[in-house]
Amino acid sequence: MQPHLSIVVPILDEEDSLPELAVKLRDMCEGEGFSFEVWLIDDGSTDRTWQVIQQINEEDSRFAGIRFRRNYGKSAALAVGFQRARGRYVVTIDADLQDDPDEIPALINILKDGYDLVSGWKKRREDPLNKTIPSRVINFATRKLTGLPLHDINCGLKAYRREVVKSVKVYGELHRYIPLLAKWEGFSRITEKPVKHHARKYGKTKFGIERFIRGFLDLITVLFMTRFAVRPMHFFGAIGSSAFLGGFLISLWISVDKLVFDNPIGDRPLLLLGVLLIILGFQMFTTGLLGEMIIRPRMEETTSYHVVEMMEPRVREAV
Repeated sequence: MQPHLSIVVPILDEEDSLPELAVKLRDMCEGEGFSFEVWLIDDGSTDRTWQVIQQINEEDSRFAGIRFRRNYGKSAALAVGFQRARGRYVVTIDADLQDDPDEIPALINILKDGYDLVSGWKKRREDPLNKTIPSRVINFATRKLTGLPLHDINCGLKAYRREVVKSVKVYGELHRYIPLLAKWEGFSRITEKPVKHHARKYGKTKFGIERFIRGFLDLITVLFMTRFAVRPMHFFGAIGSSAFLGGFLISLWISVDKLVFDNPIGDRPLLLLGVLLIILGFQMFTTGLLGEMIIRPRMEETTSYHVVEMMEPRVREAV
């Protein structure tokens, strides 16, 4: 029987918070009359997280568990949870109790109004400055570079229609940019809702400077993948053409300066710059062509299009 709601919880070393989270999720769902399932994904925890998940499952079989042999990252945990989710609506929530399960019904109501994805917005965060400031920088850069008007794209509390999580491919560290990936797949009805945020009650944060750096690198990756993955020549060709044109104009000016005005050019840095730009232009242009040659056969074999609705033609008899 298909549940009304699937909740996916990626977990890493959260043995203390899990029992309380399970109670909150169960009370919320039963209070709202939701039929539900909860997928607790243990992403290679080194504490007693898996034993706690087993105990929760024994007490309530609606809570299911998946255990990774090692830590693969949050994206892997979400991807496996999305594969298993059967509910009409799918919600993701972190296991550290900083997100409030009581916010979930309001997110579901927004989905019922016709939205594909609702992202939580921790408008007032209960985190230290070394975590909030980098997050604001990444969110600002994401809004400007993608045009997606979300203030907190990395909030762990999100709600999706089922078809969204079945279409989006999450891997690497791209869980931060699921809304952008969903938009690329054609799910453009995306919004956000301010949600309550609590201070961490148990354990310690997993945030570090390396995650801040990876956030920017992942932003570049997702921008390239969503815009140029099927047309690499548009990216490399544009850069290569610009570099080649710049190098050609510099070399032309140097040549005129030598032939017409008889000025020495052998020791001028501008000559080296012109030659360098011409070589760079050729390299980038060639890279684009190679990318097209590699991607084209794969696209011809695997390209699929998600048809939302279709009306069959009606054949009328000739009069």
